[in-house]
Amino acid sequence: MRQISVNRLQQGAVLGRTIFSHSGRVLLGKGVMLTHSYIDRLKELGISIVYVDDEESKDVVIEDVISDESRREAINTLEHFAEAVRIGKELSGFQVKKAVNNIIGDILFQKDIFISLTDMRSYDNQIYTHSVSVCVLSIIIGKALGLDKETLEALATGALLHDIGTVKLPKDLLAKRDVFTAKETELYQTHTIHGYDILRTKNDLNLLSAHIALQHHEWLNGSGYPRKLSGNRLHTLAQIVGLADFYDNLVNDGPGHNRIVPHEACEIVMGCANKLYSQQLIVTFLKHIAVYPTGCTVKLSTGEVGIVVDQNKSLPMRPIIRVLMSDKEMSHVQAKEYNLIEDLTTFIVTMVE
Repeated sequence: MRQISVNRLQQGAVLGRTIFSHSGRVLLGKGVMLTHSYIDRLKELGISIVYVDDEESKDVVIEDVISDESRREAINTLEHFAEAVRIGKELSGFQVKKAVNNIIGDILFQKDIFISLTDMRSYDNQIYTHSVSVCVLSIIIGKALGLDKETLEALATGALLHDIGTVKLPKDLLAKRDVFTAKETELYQTHTIHGYDILRTKNDLNLLSAHIALQHHEWLNGSGYPRKLSGNRLHTLAQIVGLADFYDNLVNDGPGHNRIVPHEACEIVMGCANKLYSQQLIVTFLKHIAVYPTGCTVKLSTGEVGIVVDQNKSLPMRPIIRVLMSDKEMSHVQAKEYNLIEDLTTFIVTMVE
């Protein structure tokens, strides 16, 4: 299995991972052969990346850190929670806790976690899918930092609901991908306060979730929002969620921005050490991120193009590459692999989308 830009999809490609709607409903199932109409529909939905199975990558395994069932339940729970907020309906936090504990269980079950899967997001499920990913990343950081189960649950709940305040914002603002105007930025930033106001009234949820929603855009140097808090005035759990949110927004399309590739995002995150987030937090986080995700296509310094088929977790910048084609002729060549830890003179020039 490998990931590919929707713009490069061809009729007959076989979908390698199921694509879900905002409610957790299956839009297209794994194994579906894509037609022109399916591909056009994916573009209309705003999905930019999909996974396909083909001869060159059929033995490449890209594992999610949580089950499809846990992810689908979390997305569905978020959708119902958001709808209840919109119509002013009281909603028990039981389902949120259940969804959160399923994700925590999936992650605690695994010994070594290395994030290599990129989400397939549409316009309608971007906020929910983003929130689930931020929850997953936050739990991974929390686990690595040795947080106890109770604190992990508070962290995960706040992470899953960190953007709940966006339900109070106009839908056209949330769908915008161009850079926000100053007025739009000011409006968007109110989602942290809305989130706090929504969550602080939920007696069956840990009050920390409200403070995480309020503080997840605050930065160590005091340049964040909404209150420009700095240093030890920031809650540690909010910093964890903030970093997870920051990275996930870099590598995925979202309100007011377009995505960049993971290795560029990792460079930006490293540059934020002791400015936006503590160095310890960033070092811990990056130990669990694939700089070049398994299944992505890359161009090598040799001029060859290949896919990342495996990771060297001790040195994420140097994965294992299977050559697919000549960059000049773009014709299939006999498959060969480079282990970049061993092939020291070969390096990745860029990702190809």
